[in-house]
Amino acid sequence: MDKIVFTDEDNEGIEYYVIEQARISGINYILVTEDLESQEAEAYILKDISSEEEAEAIYEFVEEDAEIEALGKVFEELLEDVDLEL
Repeated sequence: MDKIVFTDEDNEGIEYYVIEQARISGINYILVTEDLESQEAEAYILKDISSEEEAEAIYEFVEEDAEIEALGKVFEELLEDVDLEL
């Protein structure tokens, strides 16, 4: 499983495991979690907001309820054995 590290505003590194990824309407999204072991772990949907000129991808948390609900359904279909609660 891929692991990515995000740097927060305090320059601290936070590790996330990439559970799944999807490209929808030309935008890359990833579903990530900090904990793979727990059945109750929180997962987050992140959107790639980087431009093609940038060397590294830049992601932001998806926060709009309608977008989270639509993307949650997509990821739930991709992960048949995982029950996502939105």
